[in-house]
Amino acid sequence: MLKLTVGLLTAAALALLLDWYAPSTPAPLPVGHRRRHRPPEPVPGAEAANLLWVVQVSDIHISRFRDPKRVSDLEKFCSETIDIIQPELVLATGDLTDAKTRDKLGSEQVEAEWKTYQSILKRSRVMEKTKWIDIKGNHDSFNIPHLDSVHNYYRKYSVWRKDGSFHYIHTTPFGNYSFICVDATLSPGPKRPYNFFGILNMNQMKELSLMATESLKSNHTVWFGHFPTSTIISPAPGIRTLMSSATAYLCGHLHTMGGLMPVLHSQHHGGTLELELGDWMDNRRYRLLAFDHDLLSFADLNFEEWPVVLITNPKSFLYSSSVHEPLDKILYSTHIRILAFSPSVIISIKVYIDEVHLGNADQVSGPLYVLKWSPQNYREGFHHIDVTVQDASGRISTRSHIFAMEENLSLRFAFWPSVILLADHYVLARVLFGLIVLTQIALLVTFRYLQKPVLKEKPGLLTLTSYSLHVFSKTNTFYYSILALNLYTILGPWFVGELVDGQMGACFSFGLFVGGTFLQGSLTFVVGILQMLFFNLPLMAYLCWCLLLRCQGHSFCSHFHHVQRLVSVVVHLAMALLLAWQVYSCYFLQRTYGTLAFFLSPMRTWLVVLTSALIYKTWTLKSPELRTYIVEMKNCQSS
Repeated sequence: MLKLTVGLLTAAALALLLDWYAPSTPAPLPVGHRRRHRPPEPVPGAEAANLLWVVQVSDIHISRFRDPKRVSDLEKFCSETIDIIQPELVLATGDLTDAKTRDKLGSEQVEAEWKTYQSILKRSRVMEKTKWIDIKGNHDSFNIPHLDSVHNYYRKYSVWRKDGSFHYIHTTPFGNYSFICVDATLSPGPKRPYNFFGILNMNQMKELSLMATESLKSNHTVWFGHFPTSTIISPAPGIRTLMSSATAYLCGHLHTMGGLMPVLHSQHHGGTLELELGDWMDNRRYRLLAFDHDLLSFADLNFEEWPVVLITNPKSFLYSSSVHEPLDKILYSTHIRILAFSPSVIISIKVYIDEVHLGNADQVSGPLYVLKWSPQNYREGFHHIDVTVQDASGRISTRSHIFAMEENLSLRFAFWPSVILLADHYVLARVLFGLIVLTQIALLVTFRYLQKPVLKEKPGLLTLTSYSLHVFSKTNTFYYSILALNLYTILGPWFVGELVDGQMGACFSFGLFVGGTFLQGSLTFVVGILQMLFFNLPLMAYLCWCLLLRCQGHSFCSHFHHVQRLVSVVVHLAMALLLAWQVYSCYFLQRTYGTLAFFLSPMRTWLVVLTSALIYKTWTLKSPELRTYIVEMKNCQSS
């Protein structure tokens, strides 16, 4: 019965987790907003009308020190790719420059990188071809004391040049489209790595709320920013609630998680799509997004891969939202609609539905190709559309997706991308960090005051582990040292130094104090978790093991002869590697925040000294308490 209960509870928990982090689509319609059963007008047909497309590029990372091809490729993108696609709008969503030092450890705004970025835009004359909106990312805010600083090169060399969030309205003959920028970059902007998360304060949230209200008059609203919502700290009601009237939120920042997550898309519970775009820096990714009769479609693309294909009708069911889009238009449409772009002439566009060839699409105007169809034939269940495009150079590209017209069907976004985009990671990190620290403190205090058991026979592994914890916790030197270390990890400043050049600051687990401003903790909790899991806890375990060997009558040299040598070597080597990591952290701190931070760092430099002293103490300790344990252990081993 117990196993059955546990199994049912586990299954229920997994179901709730999947429901929350792998939302289904389309989102349910609110009461009073059910789909109409009369033909909506206008519907997707054979005319080149009611069609708007834009391009997004993110995480460009123009660098003075590495990969000069980023620069030449970006110039080719601006001069050739934009010429071919001819978007009405380009959104460059942050990290325009790299802002790292040559050794990749330090960070600073490099004016030469900004001049290179500006020169690319000027030489390509891209601003004459389209509306170019570029916004800041966390790299564009590294080491900036305040927005009026002369080192805030974004104001001097970008196209937009205005700090803060804003609302841009794009006007077309068939309606207005709102684009709301979320600027969550930090001010002051600390050096790396402690500005990985964005922060919005109450005033910024009020501004965004007003923009969201203004945008309700538009056909559609698209929010865009550098940070995914999971990496934005915002006060109640939260950034996702604020953008719930938006059709989509476009962002970057995560760089496909180093290639582990090439697709990072999900959907908020209110129906807003969250679409993270892979980086330009290493992957040369960009996005084509279109509104066709107010139906949103998009494709994430690789630079110089032609032809570019986007099916705008019927649109993908996975990326549909009945709250924000007139999905009825698909059912009443008369033509399949496709956008196709290539440097060469498009010679063939073959359309297949459910592996049945429907025919070849014909060009209407520019990049729009259409094929007459009967959507009523596909009104039940899921269907698969494939479009294969060939150009005069022999290049072939295929685009496909699943579409459907029934209300009661659903598809789920992948679980891990949804967790990455929808979980509030700073909250999870804060909770996990607190639990780990409190667990170690509870372990210390419990064994400190728990009565030590009497050893009566040859003890097993579990008994020896418990015994070593008793010895450790009841020996004042080690108990108070590790207890103080854990309390300090939560409460004390980890280091004091120039978090921004010319401005002293202090780093705590719960945030940063710099330039008279407090920045909430986010990545600090992640660093704290790593510190606990890969140093504080292993250090305590290592010291317990050393003390147990002392209790068994061994010295540092003699234990190699009486304990399995391989085990001893592995344990000491593991601790040596962790200590080496701690030493490297001291070096990283010095390179990142300066020499003063290196010396005023209790959690890095001082901890290396403390660790060395504690390890030395375990092998040289000669206290009456330890002699008692040694006698007890010898009596147990001889019985």
